[in-house]
Amino acid sequence: MPDRTPVQLGEYESAVLAPDQLTPRDADRLHALQARGSLTLTREHTGWRLKADATVGVLVLDRVRVVISPKFAIPGERLMSWLAYALGTPVPATARRWATGPTGYADLVGAALLEECERLLREGLRRDYVRRRSVEPLLRGRLDVAAQATRRFGQLDQLHLHAFDREADIWDNRVLGSALKAAVGMTSSPGLARALHGAAGAFPWAPTPAPALRALDRTQYTRLNARYRPAHTWARLLLRGGGVTDLLTDHGTSADGLLLAMPALWEAVVRRLGTEAVGPQGGHAVPGGSGTGITIRGDLGNASAFRPDLLLSLPGLPGHGTADRTLLPVDAKYKRYDRHGVSAADVHQLLTYSSGYASADTPTAVIVHPQPGSHARRTLQVRGPRGLLGLVHVLGVDTRTAPEQASAWLGSALRRPWDAGRSVKAAVGGEVPGRPGRPDRAGRTP
Repeated sequence: MPDRTPVQLGEYESAVLAPDQLTPRDADRLHALQARGSLTLTREHTGWRLKADATVGVLVLDRVRVVISPKFAIPGERLMSWLAYALGTPVPATARRWATGPTGYADLVGAALLEECERLLREGLRRDYVRRRSVEPLLRGRLDVAAQATRRFGQLDQLHLHAFDREADIWDNRVLGSALKAAVGMTSSPGLARALHGAAGAFPWAPTPAPALRALDRTQYTRLNARYRPAHTWARLLLRGGGVTDLLTDHGTSADGLLLAMPALWEAVVRRLGTEAVGPQGGHAVPGGSGTGITIRGDLGNASAFRPDLLLSLPGLPGHGTADRTLLPVDAKYKRYDRHGVSAADVHQLLTYSSGYASADTPTAVIVHPQPGSHARRTLQVRGPRGLLGLVHVLGVDTRTAPEQASAWLGSALRRPWDAGRSVKAAVGGEVPGRPGRPDRAGRTP
């Protein structure tokens, strides 16, 4: 692998590259990534300026190797734990040594894949019956009559056969061989590269990543191949260059690397956090965001629909029966709402969600944002001339803790949120949305 100049920058940071450090091929690939919103490349009089957006990972170009480390909300030593949590895969035993350093987290993902593949090799690779065509002196399987008649002209010294043999050259193993070979080109650690190359020799592989990805999309897990699921998860991450089904979408960018969009990762984290947090309370996530979502019709063009990142169904108040459930819309915001106020656009968005999904008595919605260092909670009261319009709970999840601890805290923060809404209404005068509040002792109406 040719030596490449390392370029280190953080999330939302920029670096200046000399004019000769980017080839025309590199510029085309970076502009393709810019169209996806991963980074920004601008031409300056001194060369090129490369700015990372909400993206972390490694990008291997012809002459430079760009390493983008997490700086915004998830610490480097916790990034892989949160990534494994979002993917729903067990964290490998090497997690205690995982920390993003000068090599970037591509080495860490490669190490995770290597650990799972070595486990499969120790247990023995799965074998299945594979149909093969062969020419043999004895009949085994089924005779290919057409090939025998047209190629051997009736001679029976060699037989054209169709036979099924149990082999390890199946797609469950091929996708892992392809991912191991891809990881070799991304790692900067000679020791890890040798280990990945050695493991790749024990697996069959596909000629290109495209058929391996198609096979992964078609894979259905049963008791026969369930042990392959963690390895396939890391393989999919590597083969898509950071894209994961339901997490990111691969657009066929030819740039070699492993880039992860942090907003998409945070959305996946919040979906799992919220679902697990309300489970012990009898709550659950509503699949698909309750059908069609909130629709807009009558405008120019086609009708549009939008829905929150997560819609939770919570049990009703005591004495109201099991059918009286509350819908709570939750939106994941990868923003520093621990340092500045919630934007007006986000307030408008959450008010729309609360009006469309939540209870009419207390329209409530939740924002979940990352906040390294400590958990935090505050409540926004949105009022109009006729009283309270809605409540927006802003919950900051401490990303320095383990995901399981964050889930427990979020469960306590989401516990009976409508009670918190009633408390707030009582404190501000007991108004009901759409109605004036009660007069205070001086006879004034809020």
